[in-house]
Amino acid sequence: MRKGILLVNLGTPDSPAVADVRKYLAEFLMDERVIDIHPFLRFLLVRGIIVPFRAPASAKLYQKIWDPKTGSPLMHNSRLQQQLLQIALGAEYVVELGMRYQTPSIGTALNKLQAAGVDSICVIPLFPQYASATAGSVMAEVMRILHKWPVIPPLSLAGAFYNHPLFIAAAVVNICRYNLSGFDHILFSFHGLPVRQLQACSPNGHNCRQEGCNDPITPQNRHCYAAQCHETARLIAREINLDPADYTVCFQSRLGRSEWIKPYTSEVIGNLAISGMKKVLVVCPAFVADCLETVYEIADEYQEQFIAAGGERLQLVESLNGSACFTEALKQLIQKERLRTAMVV
Repeated sequence: MRKGILLVNLGTPDSPAVADVRKYLAEFLMDERVIDIHPFLRFLLVRGIIVPFRAPASAKLYQKIWDPKTGSPLMHNSRLQQQLLQIALGAEYVVELGMRYQTPSIGTALNKLQAAGVDSICVIPLFPQYASATAGSVMAEVMRILHKWPVIPPLSLAGAFYNHPLFIAAAVVNICRYNLSGFDHILFSFHGLPVRQLQACSPNGHNCRQEGCNDPITPQNRHCYAAQCHETARLIAREINLDPADYTVCFQSRLGRSEWIKPYTSEVIGNLAISGMKKVLVVCPAFVADCLETVYEIADEYQEQFIAAGGERLQLVESLNGSACFTEALKQLIQKERLRTAMVV
């Protein structure tokens, strides 16, 4: 019998056309784990304000990064990761790719595994740090679909891998392609989240205001997305011999007026330029595949902002994409989950 593997990333529009971007944004932002407010208010906000105004602008951005042959960077690189993992695992496994939003859907990917006759399924959300809006949403969707199956195979859900040695090693390999001595500072820029979502995931529901989020992982902060981000940065920095003064952890892509995790990347890069930093290297360890948030937001938008504030060069480090080391990390995650499932059974 063959083992089923489901890799899941966030998703991407089917094309950079406004209609497809509108469809993608609507599905994404209507997820109750992404915008966690009252359903009626979420509907009014998303359908009545965000999507109508944001879709045309976002479509223009997607057009800038869209490759006529391979499509969006996220889809291309996620497919590459699927293919490389299939090769690494061999014929004993069936590796499918699903996107939480749009195509190929999680349901489509699960149906392919079912048709292949797999006797178990291991789900790997491709988000190194756990957040309810990303990995949590993937797990909820998988369970929603599988509960309708007449026969549910043994299922394992891989957890966060923010501190996996091979994930850290893969990031280090990418970073070291650049001459670190040629940069004044390094930014670790992670995707942002509303602070209220950190509070919801905190033990006993305590009022997390980011105190302790930059401390080493403990039983008290182990579920905190920000704490996991800081731990990832700390582990990478240790491997490349960075002093704490040589790097900054920050958060990008905030939406709306509510408080998000700080410091904001957009503010940090401006302050660095004003303080005299001319060359900055940016690492995005929350993304394992390049996407709009890396190849446009960092490499284009923030680069312009940095130069306007007096800087000279803001260099993006590519995401893991087709990294052999990351493929091996995924393989080890699967083997760990398979062992754990066998012990439970």
